[in-house]
Amino acid sequence: MIESDKKFILIVDDSSTNLSVLSQALKTAGYKVRVAADGESALAMLEKCAIDPAKNPFPELILLDVQMPGIDGFETCSRIKENQVTKTIPVIFMTALADAESKIKGLSLGAVDYITKPFEQDEVIARVNIHWRLKQLTDNLEQQVTQRTCALQQAQVQVVQQEKLSALGQLVAGVAHEINNPLSFMVSNIAPAKEYLAEITEVLSLYQKHYPEPPSDIAIKIKDIDLEFVIEDFSHLLNSMQIGTERIKDISLSLRNFARSDGDIPSAIDLQETLDSTLLLLKHRLKNQGSRPDIEVIQNYGELPPIKCYPGPMNQVFMNLLANAIDAVEDAWEKDHRPLRITISTEVLRESAMVRIADNGLGMTDEIQQHLFEPLFTTKAVGKGTGLGLSIARQIVTDKHCGKLFCKSIAGAGKGTEFAIELPI
Repeated sequence: MIESDKKFILIVDDSSTNLSVLSQALKTAGYKVRVAADGESALAMLEKCAIDPAKNPFPELILLDVQMPGIDGFETCSRIKENQVTKTIPVIFMTALADAESKIKGLSLGAVDYITKPFEQDEVIARVNIHWRLKQLTDNLEQQVTQRTCALQQAQVQVVQQEKLSALGQLVAGVAHEINNPLSFMVSNIAPAKEYLAEITEVLSLYQKHYPEPPSDIAIKIKDIDLEFVIEDFSHLLNSMQIGTERIKDISLSLRNFARSDGDIPSAIDLQETLDSTLLLLKHRLKNQGSRPDIEVIQNYGELPPIKCYPGPMNQVFMNLLANAIDAVEDAWEKDHRPLRITISTEVLRESAMVRIADNGLGMTDEIQQHLFEPLFTTKAVGKGTGLGLSIARQIVTDKHCGKLFCKSIAGAGKGTEFAIELPI
């Protein structure tokens, strides 16, 4: 027997006697039944199912008479199979036409079987049971394929993410290490260089005090090199070198922070410092490029406690979102020369740390937003995007940090796009 909670079988026949006999037989066998007296009524019933499938579930099997007034069974079957929503419903024809041509026509339209009139109830029940079972097996198989495909995509994304992060981390850590060697040499030598300059300047001052009239060749050389200017400018040069080395130190620190291993245990980090380090690494893209002016970055930082997370993967999320924001404002500049602006905001909201990265670019349509986090989906030109960045970012935030990643965008309204990251505190 079929369990009473199963979905319906739809019987379509212009004969009330056939409808009554078949309905009673199928109900006795444990099926729920719906009936339609012609093809138009059957199609209308299926349309209602499409509008509200929860209230009006689709039939899982259709018994369809061939010879009916109005549109016949062949045309009804053809329309059912043309509809993307109903095309997978098995159709069994019921007909008194026993010629091979009619059967071939019905099967070519997508029917799965024929029941010849006058029919035997036991035969009808047997055929319905077989095709019901086949439908259940097909649905289960499709569900398993969908689940396995989803699991495979997630596994592929994880592998790509791990390999990408590992390779990038090794590269960045190597660069930072190579920078540190000459940088340490420069930093450690600037301070004594300043002391030496001060001492040499003092000695020269003493010479000028005690020997105000130097020999002519020394006097000529002093005038040629403008000794006072050289001493003053040399001090300025050392100050500039010190500022430059401090900037390189900041970049090196940002590189080391970006390359931090995620490890097995999360650590408490300052998300705002992480954002600043990522901005420093992207600073070359924020500067003016030919006719394109600087990109303005507005930082509205609120008070955030240290957040436990995996630093390496979280750096990757910020890098991806900020790089995408830069791409978005650059595209907008090329189109209408609007001001270039990215806004980064942080706050505590409902016991969660919120990080928002917004741009004033062109925005995205609802259709694009529906596919935004799917693996391999990209709106960028060939060679400019892999379609994995946002998929990996969402996986890092949701799976690795039990957080959420949202996107809000309005296409063509000048409001751009905002990505919001919510992390539990």
